[in-house]
Amino acid sequence: MAASSESSESSESTLRRRRGEPQNSDVCSEDRRKDPGNEDKSKYEKNETATLRPGTYWLTRIVLLRAITFIYFVAFSVALHQNKQLIGERGLMPCKDYLRSVKRYVGGKIDMAALAYTPSLLWFLDWESMDANLDGIALVGLALSAFVLITGRANMIIMTLLWILYHSIVSVGQLWYSFGWESQLLETGFLAIFLCPLCSLDKLPRRCPPSLISIWTFRWLIVRIMLGAGLIKIRGDKCWRDLTCMDYHYETQPVPNPMSYYLHRSPWWFHRFETLSNHFVELVAPFLTFMGRRLCMVNGALQVLFQVVLIVSGNLSFLNWLTIVPSLACFDDAALSFLFGRGQGGSRSQVQKIQEEESAGKAPPPTKGMLVRRVLNVCLGILIGFLSVPVVMNLLSSKQVMNTSFDPLRIVNTYGAFGSITKERTEVILQGSLASDPADPGAVWEEYQFYCKPGDLSSRPCLISPYHYRLDWLMWFAAFQTYEQNEWVIQIAGRLLANDSTVLSLIEHNPFKGREKPRWIRGEHFRYKFTAPGGVSASQGMWWARRRIGPYFPPVNVTSLRNYFQSRDWPLPESY
Repeated sequence: MAASSESSESSESTLRRRRGEPQNSDVCSEDRRKDPGNEDKSKYEKNETATLRPGTYWLTRIVLLRAITFIYFVAFSVALHQNKQLIGERGLMPCKDYLRSVKRYVGGKIDMAALAYTPSLLWFLDWESMDANLDGIALVGLALSAFVLITGRANMIIMTLLWILYHSIVSVGQLWYSFGWESQLLETGFLAIFLCPLCSLDKLPRRCPPSLISIWTFRWLIVRIMLGAGLIKIRGDKCWRDLTCMDYHYETQPVPNPMSYYLHRSPWWFHRFETLSNHFVELVAPFLTFMGRRLCMVNGALQVLFQVVLIVSGNLSFLNWLTIVPSLACFDDAALSFLFGRGQGGSRSQVQKIQEEESAGKAPPPTKGMLVRRVLNVCLGILIGFLSVPVVMNLLSSKQVMNTSFDPLRIVNTYGAFGSITKERTEVILQGSLASDPADPGAVWEEYQFYCKPGDLSSRPCLISPYHYRLDWLMWFAAFQTYEQNEWVIQIAGRLLANDSTVLSLIEHNPFKGREKPRWIRGEHFRYKFTAPGGVSASQGMWWARRRIGPYFPPVNVTSLRNYFQSRDWPLPESY
């Protein structure tokens, strides 16, 4: 009887399971089924495993905004720490003097002509407090960029302010801000304005979905950057065509880093592979952007990887970090979702909800503001297309120029880098002496050391990217030109004779610190080469070997520089 009863209960239990009825022994299961909170939990667990569908760019926008404001933060940090010495009231090239010369050139008035020639807020600030103005612009830029970088929230007002603030510095930066990455940052920053809602600080503003036109302006930027860089190489130095440029690049680039030392000694076949890879990434990969989602992402991944390799192998300012930014526009929400947590209420789950609503036809109807925004996005596309005409013509021209702006606001520019490669590294070494006679064979000459420029043979190459020492970079250019082409080098010599604290703050080691001022300053010209890893010199702690070429400029003192300084309207060395 007991066996029969157990058999009957087992049959009833099996029948209930087949009918989908809850078993009496599993009361908790029935309670969970009836609990509304458990339904929410089930939905949350479903979202945990759900993947975003491709084709939307909500998360892409957050990543792009954070990336561009990171570059802004670095750029404003460089400006805060170096602008006073370079373009401040006592700088090597005071921006006040530059603004005065522009004002005279345009007719003596601060009007639209002056603003078109030099778009800068400094026109409207007190010129007697130029150092404070430069610091104020940099500090506001740092604060705004830090806010967006940390929170991921931005609007058109913030991004426009960042663009105007950095434009105000670049426009008066003269020689120190004359490189392609400044225009590239301004163009990238301009495009970022149109990613954002007008006033809202929501990360995912439902009334302002990311515009596909805006995303494509970034893609078009990375295409132009890479094609410009690739074409200038093919048309330029022969070593790019015979695949030997990388035999020299690591040693002769402006500011090598420790990895440059080892990469320079790579086998010849590896250098050939590097050059071929460079040509593929710059000349072939950009066209993948126009070949569908998957190949567009392939190009984005190649460009990011390429820039990471360049970051690892040298100190090229924030150029390579900046070039990563438009490459990110090659990826949609589905591709970038791994960067965001799966937590309930996070950006990823909110985008999932937005996509579900759109799939179900429950997206909010377009408002008048949304329609105006669509018109604005179309106008942006037309503007970028129109301004791209001279850029494309330049790319197609056999007389291609690189790093050139065709409009005063630098909205669309042409780019390029390393069209020619220097085969030997030369350095200008500044030396000072307390000797009364510079021609005395027994005179002791002591060397000034810069923060990153090669000098001391035992000094390890620095690692500073994305930060940037502007004077060190310009000293690289001065080394393969003459001092007549770089008169600011002589001004530095005069400042060193006066132990001027402004210029000395740009130099790491002053051999006359705490001593009397040097009587003479001279520039010596040397040829530098990496030592061989494992060699005798390297075992003695030497990273560099050098051989003297000759004088870069002869010994000078305060007396000999007086007429030189007066003819250029520079303050005399003894006045510092």
